[in-house]
Amino acid sequence: MTPDSSKKGQETREKYEIQLVNLYEEYFDKIARYAFAHIGDRTEAEDIAGEVFLRALKSLDSFRDCGIPLQSWLFKIAHNMVVDYFRKKSRYLMVRNDETRYKGEDDPESRALSNLEMEKVKIALQKLTEEQREVINLRFFAGLPSKEVAILLNKTDGAVREMQRAALVKLRQMLNKENMRG
Repeated sequence: MTPDSSKKGQETREKYEIQLVNLYEEYFDKIARYAFAHIGDRTEAEDIAGEVFLRALKSLDSFRDCGIPLQSWLFKIAHNMVVDYFRKKSRYLMVRNDETRYKGEDDPESRALSNLEMEKVKIALQKLTEEQREVINLRFFAGLPSKEVAILLNKTDGAVREMQRAALVKLRQMLNKENMRG
């Protein structure tokens, strides 16, 4: 390695470190919500989000700027950590109702009704395809724009928007059908 290439490598790493610090403020909560949507444990989700940034920092030298935004790489790390979490836990939860807080619902009756609705949504989400669930989680829980979701899932932006539309139509149909019954 020449002194020039070593200096350039150090400058590149420093550039990514600065980007990572800036992304921490904007993306920590998004990554935590993404993890929470999958594992249903707020504390574990926050731990995963913190670990995502630590792993990214440790692995910055292996990150190659090949048109993939750094934030997309963070979600790839988060996805892998969620998969690892389930390998260790060997069980799957989408959202645990007892840990979900609803604004303005302090009385027990409102909370019970919200928990019942959330349970219906959780059941309906399980009936979507894995890709549709992932699109819904990334778009609505993590709050990512469809272009970033497309990069993460190796799809076109149009394909992601279509998967989202189809998932929402299917969810709406399932929830309307459930409401007619109950």
